[in-house]
Amino acid sequence: MCRWLTFRGDPTFLEELLFVPEYSLIHQSLRARRGATTTNGDGFGVGWYGEREEPGLFREVLPAWNDSNLRALAHQIRSHLFFAHVRASTGTETMRANCHPFVVGRWMFMHNGQIGQYEKLRRVIDNALPDELYAHRHGTTDSEAIFLHLLANGVEVDPQGAMEKTIRRIEDVAKETGLDSPFRMTTAFSDGQRLYAARYSTDPDPPSLFYRQDEIGTLVVSEPFGADEEGWQPVGPNSFLLCDPDGNVRVQPLTV
Repeated sequence: MCRWLTFRGDPTFLEELLFVPEYSLIHQSLRARRGATTTNGDGFGVGWYGEREEPGLFREVLPAWNDSNLRALAHQIRSHLFFAHVRASTGTETMRANCHPFVVGRWMFMHNGQIGQYEKLRRVIDNALPDELYAHRHGTTDSEAIFLHLLANGVEVDPQGAMEKTIRRIEDVAKETGLDSPFRMTTAFSDGQRLYAARYSTDPDPPSLFYRQDEIGTLVVSEPFGADEEGWQPVGPNSFLLCDPDGNVRVQPLTV
């Protein structure tokens, strides 16, 4: 599966977190230690908030470790809140529209995990989207579908409640279809002010998720940088994380 990171804090050049650390995200794109797959080479993306309300976005189907444009952009772009994602496909095509992050308006979203047997559920899940949000369905991934359902379920008003409604809806569809494959995920999403993340699974094996706070801000990652995990806090299974505009972090249970 995929690896990702998100940062909120003092404006920081993207390269400081994408390339510089030991076991950085770019290192993880080649040699992940905690992912279901070691190599995450099916495209990548970065999204960042700047002076405009809507985030900037750069996505490509090349492996992240071999893209000179990513390195050049990361050297120049500085942001107080940004996402980065390296993709390992779970069955959908390798194309730009399937690379993370996804953006609708000021909201940005990325995901690691899989809806079990998604190919058998995709039509029902897509049909449940309102027409105005289905117009934003550009790719074929379960990740983008989760994002659009999150928007449909009221993320503007109640981000955690919207995530819980989305999880319940996907689980209901699977039960109605008679499928029992695990639904596993970590997600991050933001409106440019607050940062949210969730870790969830229908079985005891959710994808890993950690966070760390230091003098420059808050990092939430699929797996820690560095040879050890000192200073990194694991996010427990079936949990929801909020980082507010003042940098305060709260982790609480998902009620599903």
